[in-house]
Amino acid sequence: MKRRYSLLVYALILYLFLYLPIMLVVIFSFNETNSQSSFEGFSFKWYEALFENERVLSAARNSLVVATLSAILATFLGTLLAFGMWRYHFRGKGILEAFLHIPLVLPEVVMGISFLLFFSLLGLRLSLLTVILSHVTFALPYAALVVRSQLEQYDTTLEDAARDLGASPLEVLGKVTLPILMPGIAAAVLLSVILSLDDVVISFFVSGVRGMTLPVKIFSMVRAGVKPDINALSTLMLIGTFLLALGAKKLFEHFESRRTLVK
Repeated sequence: MKRRYSLLVYALILYLFLYLPIMLVVIFSFNETNSQSSFEGFSFKWYEALFENERVLSAARNSLVVATLSAILATFLGTLLAFGMWRYHFRGKGILEAFLHIPLVLPEVVMGISFLLFFSLLGLRLSLLTVILSHVTFALPYAALVVRSQLEQYDTTLEDAARDLGASPLEVLGKVTLPILMPGIAAAVLLSVILSLDDVVISFFVSGVRGMTLPVKIFSMVRAGVKPDINALSTLMLIGTFLLALGAKKLFEHFESRRTLVK
């Protein structure tokens, strides 16, 4: 019994350590004044000021565009890469797998400088395009490894059974392969979106003026001190993350039910 209460206290302390700072951000986003040490009244004024800030709104739009496009491209290329490496055996496959893991451990500062130098050599002007290309390259290994983990559980006899029943290659792909792999593909998309929305370092090097993303904008705002409008922005991002996680849960439950029907 004593050990049980000790574990409960430990869990309570851990959750307070993790979530109390987040709750403080939410609470002070409704503060009447710009004080960060005392709550002096409830107000939506900082949310109103936030939605009137065109630079923040522009950065938010840039982040959504970059996250969406880079996630789609990274997942598409990563799925093809993972499927090819899983199904086929060829010379140099081990080297290719080793190179696939390098971006996972490479410091983002090094990657940011590398992208900046590469775009400079190509003569590309820093813009939203360079941010998208960088995020695709950055997220592609993660997407490939997530889909690869899903492929490790893939039963190829289902494809054989579908072909024996007269299904064409496209029907096998659309009615057997993709439904089974869809949870991994969806997870790769969500992970790529999160990586893109969370990235500061790489985006800082390759964004330029017009391609500034929301994390870079927040970083520039925080350097002048934490203000209530930043708290309001963080609260909105927290709500968006919660809704994204809830939608992902429902999506995975749907895919799991479809996969059960396929099997």
